[in-house]
Amino acid sequence: MPRRSDYRSAVAVALVAAAMLVWLALGVGIIGRDGDPANRMYFGVLAVGLVGAVLSRFRPRGMARALLAMALAQALVAAIAVIAGLGLPWSGPAEVLLLNGFFIAAFSGSAWLFRRAAAGQPGSVRR
Repeated sequence: MPRRSDYRSAVAVALVAAAMLVWLALGVGIIGRDGDPANRMYFGVLAVGLVGAVLSRFRPRGMARALLAMALAQALVAAIAVIAGLGLPWSGPAEVLLLNGFFIAAFSGSAWLFRRAAAGQPGSVRR
Protein backbone atom coordinates (compact mmCIF):
# COMPACT_ATOMS: atom_id res chain seq x y z
CA MET A 1 0.00 0.00 0.00
CA PRO A 2 1.43 3.41 -0.94
CA ARG A 3 2.46 5.72 1.84
CA ARG A 4 -0.41 8.16 1.73
CA SER A 5 1.27 10.93 3.69
CA ASP A 6 4.28 10.86 1.33
CA TYR A 7 1.99 10.92 -1.69
CA ARG A 8 -0.06 13.81 -0.32
CA SER A 9 3.06 15.75 0.62
CA ALA A 10 4.51 15.18 -2.85
CA VAL A 11 1.31 16.45 -4.47
CA ALA A 12 1.28 19.51 -2.21
CA VAL A 13 4.91 20.38 -2.94
CA ALA A 14 4.39 19.93 -6.69
CA LEU A 15 1.21 22.02 -6.80
CA VAL A 16 2.63 24.85 -4.68
CA ALA A 17 5.81 24.94 -6.78
CA ALA A 18 3.83 24.91 -10.04
CA ALA A 19 1.53 27.70 -8.80
CA MET A 20 4.54 29.77 -7.74
CA LEU A 21 6.19 29.14 -11.11
CA VAL A 22 3.11 30.41 -12.96
CA TRP A 23 2.80 33.42 -10.66
CA LEU A 24 6.46 34.39 -11.01
CA ALA A 25 6.67 33.73 -14.74
CA LEU A 26 3.47 35.63 -15.57
CA GLY A 27 3.34 38.25 -12.85
CA VAL A 28 6.90 39.24 -12.08
CA GLY A 29 9.07 37.62 -14.70
CA ILE A 30 11.81 35.21 -13.69
CA ILE A 31 13.83 35.99 -16.79
CA GLY A 32 14.04 39.70 -17.41
CA ARG A 33 11.22 42.05 -16.63
CA ASP A 34 7.49 41.44 -16.56
CA GLY A 35 6.25 40.38 -19.99
CA ASP A 36 9.60 39.13 -21.29
CA PRO A 37 8.80 36.41 -23.87
CA ALA A 38 11.58 34.21 -22.45
CA ASN A 39 9.31 33.44 -19.49
CA ARG A 40 7.08 31.43 -21.83
CA MET A 41 9.63 28.62 -21.66
CA TYR A 42 8.29 27.80 -18.19
CA PHE A 43 5.02 26.63 -19.72
CA GLY A 44 7.07 23.84 -21.30
CA VAL A 45 8.15 22.77 -17.80
CA LEU A 46 4.51 22.64 -16.72
CA ALA A 47 3.54 20.77 -19.90
CA VAL A 48 6.19 18.12 -19.18
CA GLY A 49 4.68 17.60 -15.73
CA LEU A 50 1.11 17.52 -16.96
CA VAL A 51 1.83 15.03 -19.74
CA GLY A 52 3.89 12.89 -17.37
CA ALA A 53 1.14 12.89 -14.74
CA VAL A 54 -1.53 11.89 -17.24
CA LEU A 55 0.63 9.17 -18.81
CA SER A 56 1.47 7.75 -15.38
CA ARG A 57 -2.19 7.85 -14.36
CA PHE A 58 -1.09 9.71 -11.23
CA ARG A 59 0.59 6.58 -9.82
CA PRO A 60 3.50 7.31 -7.46
CA ARG A 61 6.28 5.69 -9.49
CA GLY A 62 5.27 7.47 -12.68
CA MET A 63 4.73 10.74 -10.85
CA ALA A 64 8.27 10.49 -9.48
CA ARG A 65 9.54 10.25 -13.04
CA ALA A 66 7.31 13.11 -14.20
CA LEU A 67 8.56 15.41 -11.44
CA LEU A 68 12.16 14.47 -12.14
CA ALA A 69 11.54 15.32 -15.81
CA MET A 70 10.11 18.67 -14.68
CA ALA A 71 13.25 19.35 -12.64
CA LEU A 72 15.40 18.55 -15.67
CA ALA A 73 13.25 20.76 -17.92
CA GLN A 74 13.58 23.57 -15.36
CA ALA A 75 17.36 23.15 -15.40
CA LEU A 76 17.33 23.27 -19.19
CA VAL A 77 15.39 26.55 -19.15
CA ALA A 78 17.91 28.01 -16.70
CA ALA A 79 20.84 26.86 -18.83
CA ILE A 80 19.31 28.33 -21.98
CA ALA A 81 18.62 31.63 -20.22
CA VAL A 82 22.13 31.97 -18.81
CA ILE A 83 23.98 30.82 -21.93
CA ALA A 84 21.91 33.02 -24.25
CA GLY A 85 22.08 36.00 -21.88
CA LEU A 86 18.29 36.27 -21.72
CA GLY A 87 16.78 38.78 -19.34
CA LEU A 88 19.74 41.10 -19.17
CA PRO A 89 20.06 43.73 -17.70
CA TRP A 90 17.07 43.10 -15.43
CA SER A 91 17.93 39.53 -14.43
CA GLY A 92 21.55 38.57 -14.06
CA PRO A 93 22.84 35.00 -14.25
CA ALA A 94 22.97 34.63 -10.44
CA GLU A 95 19.32 35.65 -10.06
CA VAL A 96 18.17 33.33 -12.84
CA LEU A 97 20.15 30.41 -11.39
CA LEU A 98 18.94 31.06 -7.84
CA LEU A 99 15.25 31.26 -8.76
CA ASN A 100 15.42 28.26 -11.06
CA GLY A 101 17.43 26.36 -8.46
CA PHE A 102 14.54 26.79 -6.03
CA PHE A 103 12.12 25.18 -8.48
CA ILE A 104 14.58 22.43 -9.39
CA ALA A 105 14.87 21.61 -5.68
CA ALA A 106 11.09 21.71 -5.18
CA PHE A 107 10.35 19.44 -8.14
CA SER A 108 13.18 17.08 -7.15
CA GLY A 109 11.91 16.97 -3.58
CA SER A 110 8.44 16.16 -4.79
CA ALA A 111 9.87 13.39 -7.00
CA TRP A 112 11.68 11.97 -3.95
CA LEU A 113 8.44 11.97 -1.96
CA PHE A 114 6.61 10.22 -4.80
CA ARG A 115 9.41 7.66 -4.88
CA ARG A 116 8.95 7.05 -1.15
CA ALA A 117 5.22 6.67 -1.69
CA ALA A 118 5.89 4.12 -4.42
CA ALA A 119 8.16 2.09 -2.11
CA GLY A 120 5.10 0.62 -0.36
CA GLN A 121 3.47 -0.62 -3.56
CA PRO A 122 3.48 -4.30 -4.57
CA GLY A 123 6.33 -5.19 -6.88
CA SER A 124 8.41 -2.17 -5.94
CA VAL A 125 12.11 -2.55 -5.40
CA ARG A 126 13.91 -0.15 -3.09
CA ARG A 127 17.22 1.10 -4.42
